[in-house]
Amino acid sequence: MTNEELLIKIEKLEKENEKLRGIETKTPEIKTYSFSQITEDELNSAVDIKENFQDDIIFDEWLKNNIIVSEETENFLSKLLKKNAKFIFSYNEDDLKIHFLAPILNKVDFFSLKDEVRAFYENVMTYKTDKFIFNGKVDFMFAKGLKRSEKPYFFIQEFKKGKKPTDPEPQLLAEMISAVELNKTTTIRGAFITGENWRFVILEKLGVNKYQYFLSETFNSTKIDDLKRIYKNLQFVKDEVFEMIKNEKK
Repeated sequence: MTNEELLIKIEKLEKENEKLRGIETKTPEIKTYSFSQITEDELNSAVDIKENFQDDIIFDEWLKNNIIVSEETENFLSKLLKKNAKFIFSYNEDDLKIHFLAPILNKVDFFSLKDEVRAFYENVMTYKTDKFIFNGKVDFMFAKGLKRSEKPYFFIQEFKKGKKPTDPEPQLLAEMISAVELNKTTTIRGAFITGENWRFVILEKLGVNKYQYFLSETFNSTKIDDLKRIYKNLQFVKDEVFEMIKNEKK
């Protein structure tokens, strides 16, 4: 029995046990949280989630990958940086997406007609439980599906520092938790951006409504070496998903 199957079985048994003990005599109030507004305190009140500071090697495969950036791609990134570096921190949210982030994501090219996957922007996603609802629009999602998203694989939460008093970290984590539950898996990758800074995230499901997550070092996208590493990290995610789909077809 896989970890996913075991967790599903445990959840089912716990719900059946609650019914037998008469816990479900009245319907509890269901709180709704928006991905774009949820705070750290609200996330912690909805689920049991903690950052793991001890596992230093969990990012090794991902962030120390052997992907080679071609000369053509390096020239592309250098020109993009030369054009935008001085303005990235002052860009508004749409400027940052259109002028800087979208060209990078398009260069990675998350689209595959054969594998039926692509990038989705401002895509609506909802995860419902008997205690809370996570929903709203997701900044960036790499997912199975062409006309509509069917299975999320990777998220990016973008945040224009200083524009609004919200934190991208709990927003991203709420999206990742939703994806893990909807996919019935135990782990997923993501990233969040504050101005020029990127951090990559791994989330793991530990049990019923219980999770842990890991934060990477900070990558400064105004530095060409960091920008190349960001590109490689995104390329790794794409390649990993394509390989997973290939294995599923065997």
